[in-house]
Amino acid sequence: MAQKKNDSEILPEEFSNASADNALIEPKQDRLGYAPFAKHLADSICQMNFPEGFVIAVYGSSGFGKSTLLNFLTYYLQQKPENEQPIIVPFNPWLFSGGEDITRRFIGQLQTVLSQFKAVPKGILGRITNVAKAVSEIPIPYAQASKALVKLFDDKEKETADLKEEVEDTLEKQHPRIVVTIDDIDRLSAEEISQLFYLIKSIPNFTNVVYLLVFDPEVVIKTLADKQPLPGDTYLNQIVQASFELPLPDKTSLRKLLFEKLNGILADAPKPLLNQNRWGNVYLQGIDHFITTPRDIARLTNILTVTYPAVKGGVNPVDFIAIESLRIFCPRIYDLIRKNPKFFAGTADAKGSLIPTLDEIKDFHDSWVTKLEDDEDKEPVKRLLMQLFPKLEAVWHNTYSRAQDESIWGQQLRICSLDIFPNYFCLVLTQDEFSDAEIKTIFALAKDAKALGENLVELAHQKRSDGTTQIRAFLERLEDYPEKEIPTDCIPSIVKALFDVGDQLLPPEDEPQGMFDFGNEIRIERLISQLLRRIDEQARFETLKEAMSNGNALSIIVHEVAALGQEQGKYGADESIPEEEWLQSVEHLKELEGIALKRLRDAAQQNSLLQSPKLSENLHSWQSLAGEEEVKQWVEKIIEDDEGLVNFLENLLPKDFSEDGSNETQKTGYKLDLNWLEPYVEPSAIVERMSSLGETSELTEDRKNAIAQFIQEYEMHQQGQDSD
Repeated sequence: MAQKKNDSEILPEEFSNASADNALIEPKQDRLGYAPFAKHLADSICQMNFPEGFVIAVYGSSGFGKSTLLNFLTYYLQQKPENEQPIIVPFNPWLFSGGEDITRRFIGQLQTVLSQFKAVPKGILGRITNVAKAVSEIPIPYAQASKALVKLFDDKEKETADLKEEVEDTLEKQHPRIVVTIDDIDRLSAEEISQLFYLIKSIPNFTNVVYLLVFDPEVVIKTLADKQPLPGDTYLNQIVQASFELPLPDKTSLRKLLFEKLNGILADAPKPLLNQNRWGNVYLQGIDHFITTPRDIARLTNILTVTYPAVKGGVNPVDFIAIESLRIFCPRIYDLIRKNPKFFAGTADAKGSLIPTLDEIKDFHDSWVTKLEDDEDKEPVKRLLMQLFPKLEAVWHNTYSRAQDESIWGQQLRICSLDIFPNYFCLVLTQDEFSDAEIKTIFALAKDAKALGENLVELAHQKRSDGTTQIRAFLERLEDYPEKEIPTDCIPSIVKALFDVGDQLLPPEDEPQGMFDFGNEIRIERLISQLLRRIDEQARFETLKEAMSNGNALSIIVHEVAALGQEQGKYGADESIPEEEWLQSVEHLKELEGIALKRLRDAAQQNSLLQSPKLSENLHSWQSLAGEEEVKQWVEKIIEDDEGLVNFLENLLPKDFSEDGSNETQKTGYKLDLNWLEPYVEPSAIVERMSSLGETSELTEDRKNAIAQFIQEYEMHQQGQDSD
């Protein structure tokens, strides 16, 4: 093999961590029989003869270990004798999906890897760059370009062909085979897949270059269905010269892999609770049905890694694995169990002396079984539930447990014990409250601002029974959360997360209801204040400066600066608090105000300010920091056309949600105080435009409501009436 310029590892970090499913790296870890296939394929790649470049594909469904196979193949290629060992160029386009041009990223990766080898002269790297530049300038497909551009791109294709011939000569003469591996193609959008395949067809014909692609062909064909005029199979055959199906793992291999992982997770589980016979029944009667791919194993063991340590010693390990399996594979059944303990746990009485009665229990279970969507799951679910809950034997087999069995179940920490049942659901986000264990689970990510932020955004998408979201409940729960539970060294990353995703934590559903309620921006500001008061003033400033400079939550940044100023009697505050209680000094506040003003101006210039939540408050703060004229000029520019005017009005007005009982949906209303508008635009100057726009059929219902509310408020104002 060509010598590297140094002995450092040249595989980029993103390659080794390319899969979220924790793909295996070395064949010695193989439990699914993929290693022999990977070895044979590696041998073929090194020994095959072909006149030009060659494209090989390995097809496999999602979750069946395509990334693992690719890693094994890479391992075997790296173990080849030096004179046979190829140069490996790993590329995962999904890591850059939607953010950067795939062609540019691929050529960057190619250059990075090839530059590590002495046998590859600098000239060839430059020529490869020229090829990529020529290819990237040709549209996909270029036939759609206007006639005026056709000749230009015809010339570009000729230039590309000439460059390829020059590069081929160099490749053939001066260095060994290059193997380009490409993973996760089936995760790309249609446009990105087309771009990648166009790149492969344009570049791979260099002599001595092999492309190895792994993807799910059904997903790719479906994704490209509306973009390609050719049938899917025909199109792929034009790209791929040799294809193989991923070997399917058998049940025995899957079980062995799962059991090894469970041994690691539950290594210190109380041995008396691990009854082998009962585990065999629970697994084979129910869980085994759901374990069909390596990804299923990863999903189950990943959740157990997080949840079991929190309940260890309070649950039976066998039952816990079973109920967590239902959480992953049958979430509706899991939720049904959690919400109805008396219909599952405890004993049943044929005489009807217990509540619920046997007839009520039978009606309940017959109802959900009938509604179970997947018929293939019906029997395995029923068998698994009868293993977990003996009460169900009475429902389906007329077999009854003894009253004294309840105490035995309690000793064994079984889920069928009514006393033990709640232990199994400690880490469930209920609709109405957060437990300390649930908050601890979220704050376990406190040192990773990105991961914490993603979890908080997920809470903002979860609706509660009262119409508000889980993020509101979470923030309120933190008001009395013990200070000691959040380590001091986690404070900067928590603050960073809040200033990064905070605007996504302000859903309209959580807007204040009535004059005594307050919004999530107040809750976030209070949390930030509580955290920052635990560190010294200089550390507070540095934390805020970094978070405000780099975060994406403009409204939270602006609100925090306003709150800090109000502590010092600024921004309309009735009075200031004692100076020793200020979070920031006068000098530091001035610098933070400068950051907030810059962020506001940047957002205005980049056209993102209009879409920010709390637009009215943001404009008011901008006016306080820079003066009325600057803001007024921005508003006048925004409302020059009708589209901008409607956007401005809709985003300026706070939304008011109400439940529509007839169809269980939410209706959007608006609240308006004309005083919000008057600093920036005279209402009388736009009322006629608004009346005209309100009659336009193309407007959405929400926009029509916003316009109607404006006109109503304006007319009442003209009549000297106050709106309610």
